[in-house]
Amino acid sequence: MERMTGTMSVEVRRKRLTEALREASFLTYEDASRLLDVHPMTIRRDMLVLESDGTARRVRGGVVFVGAEDFRQRQGKNLLSKRRIAQKLLPLARDCSSIAMDASTTIFQLAEVLRDVERLSVVTNGLAAFDELKGRPGIKALLSGGESEEQNVSLVGSIAVNAIQGFAYDACFVSAMSLDVHSGSSESTVGEMEIKRAMAGSSRMVVLAVDSTKIGAKAMVRALPLSSIDIVVTELDPNDPRLDELRAQVSVL
Repeated sequence: MERMTGTMSVEVRRKRLTEALREASFLTYEDASRLLDVHPMTIRRDMLVLESDGTARRVRGGVVFVGAEDFRQRQGKNLLSKRRIAQKLLPLARDCSSIAMDASTTIFQLAEVLRDVERLSVVTNGLAAFDELKGRPGIKALLSGGESEEQNVSLVGSIAVNAIQGFAYDACFVSAMSLDVHSGSSESTVGEMEIKRAMAGSSRMVVLAVDSTKIGAKAMVRALPLSSIDIVVTELDPNDPRLDELRAQVSVL
């Protein structure tokens, strides 16, 4: 593996670290430090992030590559719940003329059922969502561009963020790795966090869609505080006791 020199963003460094780990299967902290030309403590922090999202596992002397579930694997998880959520999201999306959609498997279910609209512009960083929506009558689908994140079938990075921020949306529809009543939504990567914040910051209404298994779960990178979310949508009945704490702080559908 060739040593990489020069400054790089946290996002790029962690992507290159993941690629190196995938290639080598095992890396010591010292090897990774030399490879990326950064301090070993920086590598240790990066490895904690990779471990939190399931990409790596720390072992004696270094880390081993584990890999995380890809889009297709996650797409089949809790599918019935995601489809119920999509049906709740559908009337909200139909009431808009412009929306942003993230690359999550939950929001992909909305893309699958989003039909019978007259004039709706949709900006997404999700390759699967874009492929689903492009050419559909009444919908103008726009892909953000950006750096490919193959595992999530998504586009991230500064190009994607800038493109998303170049529009104003009636609403954005996003999901999350976890949702906590105190810290809000969280993601496993900085890239996904930046996308969610860009969409929320450019939207009049922020709709967060998560199945109930995500509530109370933990993820490394904080994305959206509850104060910035207008509606939380789950597969549960809005009056379900499991949503009591959330309902006290945000509208629940």
